Amino acid sequence: MSRLTELAAEFGMVERALGDPAALADTREYARLTRRHRELLPLVTLLRERDSVQADLDGARELLTDPDMRELAASEIPALETRLTEIEAELVVLLLPTDPDDDRDVILELRAGAGGAEAGLFVMDLLRMYTRYVEGVGLCLNVLDANESDLGGASRVVAEVTGGPGSHGAFRALRWERGVHRVQRVPATESQGRIHTSTVTVAVLPEVEQDEVQLDLSEVRIDVFRSQGAGGQGVNTTDSAVRAVYRPGTPDEIMVVCQDGRSQIKNREKALLVLASRLAERERAAREERERSQRAAQVGSGDRSEKIRTYNYPQNRVTDHRLEGDDKNYPLDSVIAGNVAPVVAALARAQRELQLLDMAARDAQEAPHGAA
Repeated sequence: MSRLTELAAEFGMVERALGDPAALADTREYARLTRRHRELLPLVTLLRERDSVQADLDGARELLTDPDMRELAASEIPALETRLTEIEAELVVLLLPTDPDDDRDVILELRAGAGGAEAGLFVMDLLRMYTRYVEGVGLCLNVLDANESDLGGASRVVAEVTGGPGSHGAFRALRWERGVHRVQRVPATESQGRIHTSTVTVAVLPEVEQDEVQLDLSEVRIDVFRSQGAGGQGVNTTDSAVRAVYRPGTPDEIMVVCQDGRSQIKNREKALLVLASRLAERERAAREERERSQRAAQVGSGDRSEKIRTYNYPQNRVTDHRLEGDDKNYPLDSVIAGNVAPVVAALARAQRELQLLDMAARDAQEAPHGAA
């Protein structure tokens, strides 16, 4: 209750700050306040309902002493008690720690792993799946760069996923997609009807603000060149594509290409944004003292044994290997069409259950000896 009181007070301060003209004038501060307001609103709404139900319950219990109202009060009390218990359980879930990157936009990277041309085709299948999925939750996916093949696949696709008003955070929607996705199906080029296994690695990088990462532009080489692939005459006949290379020729080299529009200036801004996000990822990995970068931890090597999810076409089944029981299997035709939300919900639910178990274990350890 102490924590709930603190958060309710913070919500009040955020609401007042949103009405301050100074906040409206500061785009970044206004965005921060709006994001925090959105985060706290479900909790405060539930807390207010709790106070209302508690007041109704207290009133009903008082009426038990009134001969004329006793029967009516007694009939209302069980439902009020049940709802109060439900609300308190929901509040506990809302108090569980969340990822600080949940509301950020993301850079989504898909790379073909094992399987050659078939893996490249599956890259495009996943791209279409994610495009439909994010549009369904109010987000927008924009491809920044793609290395497409003649067969209609791609060895690599880099896209930006951004949110709109009232939408869920892009990272919250896609965070569970990081890792190796395995596909089992008969390729179109397979004459013997044999099932092939291929993989695609998926990375989800939270976007960072420019002032969050110290990007020394003297260490970045900017190249401009003519865009490749589809995009219209204006895109393909002007030097609008931008390649940003961080510390070229060194072990720290990072290369980013952006050619999604005809504006060289905008492509340059996007390329530097992606570069900053990758540097932020590298810094997080260093802080956590990992042996390799976070990006390598996300996507692995593309080896079939590192899979997080399998798309089995002959059996029309998607299996998420992080889940158990009935939660782990889904109809493939539904998921590949963009209905990823049930899988994401199951993964989020499993995480909450683990967090609640951890919380209960900590509470048991901290309880005084002899306590019930």
